[in-house]
Amino acid sequence: MNAPVSISRALQDADARYGIIDCDIHPFPRAGAIAKYLPQRWRDHVAEYGQMTAGIYAARGNYPRFQPFLSRRDSVPPDGGPPGSDVHFISEQLLDPYNITYGVLEPLLGGNNSRNSHEAAALCTAMNDWQVAEYTDHDPRLRASILIPLDDPDLAIAEIERRANDWRFCQIQIGSKTTEPLGKRRYWPIFEAALKHGFSLGMHSGGSQISAPSPGGWAQFYVEDHQLGTHAVVSQATSLILEGVFDVFPDLKIVMIEGGFGWVPHLGWRMDANWRKMRSEVPHLKRKPSEYLKTNLWYATQPVEEPERPDDLRQTFEWIGWDRMVYSSDYPHWDFDDPHLAWRFQMTAEEKRALLHDNALAVYSFKQP
Repeated sequence: MNAPVSISRALQDADARYGIIDCDIHPFPRAGAIAKYLPQRWRDHVAEYGQMTAGIYAARGNYPRFQPFLSRRDSVPPDGGPPGSDVHFISEQLLDPYNITYGVLEPLLGGNNSRNSHEAAALCTAMNDWQVAEYTDHDPRLRASILIPLDDPDLAIAEIERRANDWRFCQIQIGSKTTEPLGKRRYWPIFEAALKHGFSLGMHSGGSQISAPSPGGWAQFYVEDHQLGTHAVVSQATSLILEGVFDVFPDLKIVMIEGGFGWVPHLGWRMDANWRKMRSEVPHLKRKPSEYLKTNLWYATQPVEEPERPDDLRQTFEWIGWDRMVYSSDYPHWDFDDPHLAWRFQMTAEEKRALLHDNALAVYSFKQP
């Protein structure tokens, strides 16, 4: 398909000098697609027992239930498959018209959240094989994420090492909702493995749902549940910083994906204030908490914050740091952000290039075939 008429030719020409890097593209399997990559033992297991999800329900997500596929109406492939299931349609609808140099695949399939750690490991391996066989091998602009069984560090590290020398993978994917906060030492061997093999961690909103999504309990409306996705990301940033992860692993890079970013300044101010009063409890911190927000964390833009005064968004970018922000579209979901229309304030050419291209090169492992 041709580029949407709303995209100006001038913007396309400017981006063509370097291309855009999209850090959040969601692939989705056709019926039975993942099973093809499972060993027969686990194919039989899933068929007989189903997937032992980490949530409180056995066979579906928690309330409120998601609208099927959460996707744009125009993202259904020509053959009628699920949105995100046809690599050629992704290339035609997203990669080609928007001049995407690299697109990071972010599967949201839940296999890495199984309570049965060996089932989770098998599903992660299968989903990783599925990504490369059905996406990156057809269009090398797409790069896969290493899904891991997070709650079993030994099995997680084995999967990381299995993919360590494969150029088709550019990050390790984890969810923002985990069994325990990510600063806990049980997860540190995974961080060590990520550094050893040169991978960043992509923390996508979602993951294990073992309790209510808010400290106040269960949401009544979809809009509440959608809003609460940010809370998990904020909690994880707090845990990682205050428990000293970045002091032990100063080169660790984590991208916060689909959790917003307007919360970053407030979190930094509040942590700094509390740290000044109670710093004796965390003597392992070598710097103010807010400084780690600007050295070890990156923030994907979708969903872009939309203040009434556009310049307030520019000020937010400036406090966070232009080098911290990476572009994400969330394709093919309904709240997709067009890289040419998502910003309601002016950017310099240098700022725009950092946001759409250069910053992602600094955090992801994009290797050549």
